[in-house]
Amino acid sequence: MSILSYEFMQYALVAAVITGLSAPAVGTFVVQRRLALLGDGLGHVALTGVALGLLTNVAPLATAVVVAVGGAILLEVLRSVGRTSGDLALAMLFYGGLAGGVMLTNLAGENAATLNQYLFGSIITMSGVDLAVVVVLGLVVIATTIALRPQLFALCQDESQARVMGIPVRLYGMLIAVLAAVTITVAMRTVGLLLVSALMVVPVAAAQQLTRSFRSTHLAAMGIGLFSAVSGLLASVQIDTQPGPTIVVIALGVFIVAALAHGLTHVRSRQEAPRG
Repeated sequence: MSILSYEFMQYALVAAVITGLSAPAVGTFVVQRRLALLGDGLGHVALTGVALGLLTNVAPLATAVVVAVGGAILLEVLRSVGRTSGDLALAMLFYGGLAGGVMLTNLAGENAATLNQYLFGSIITMSGVDLAVVVVLGLVVIATTIALRPQLFALCQDESQARVMGIPVRLYGMLIAVLAAVTITVAMRTVGLLLVSALMVVPVAAAQQLTRSFRSTHLAAMGIGLFSAVSGLLASVQIDTQPGPTIVVIALGVFIVAALAHGLTHVRSRQEAPRG
């Protein structure tokens, strides 16, 4: 615990808490809309934003936010008013973001190794300014998903019914995509752009094994994400691994335990049913 006395570890711990809460908070709605790969697509778009920051000497976190949000809006427009299917639009963002990121990085005079801290995370090198941005954006994501949970759930459950209820479907659909883009940039320094989607999806999948209502799934996913992020960070220090992959491995471990517990409970209930 003495390592927590260092400033860089205090920054890293705060960032892990915010990331662990915000990623599953918006990931619950992404999974409900069957867009589990949205994080991957927007993560690669954010890579272009990082490279743009390197090219223009602007803070990469700021340019990543702008480019990722722009990509999220474009994706939602293509899905809602265009003739492009959701998976095809995601594929174009995936490949275009990756190609654009590498090309702009080369134009900036850097090589692919420069992108490693963004691809796989570099939480212990986070500055005070980076932390402030992460905290502010993360709290906005958490507060928005909790405040608008009934409306967003109605949209994810049945768009036609939500439209009948008077919910602005297109606006809220775009809001989910934008929140996902912001969350990806928040988690960029914690777990990295290549693994951020896992932190948005895996805690939700684990929570679904243990809960029955959407509200409880939402809260449980945030709790699992928080546990995975904090324990993954602390474990990575002890075993000398990168925090991002360690956090994801722990989240996957929680999912396996939850799935086994759910399976055992289901088997036991079937065995006891005839006795009733």
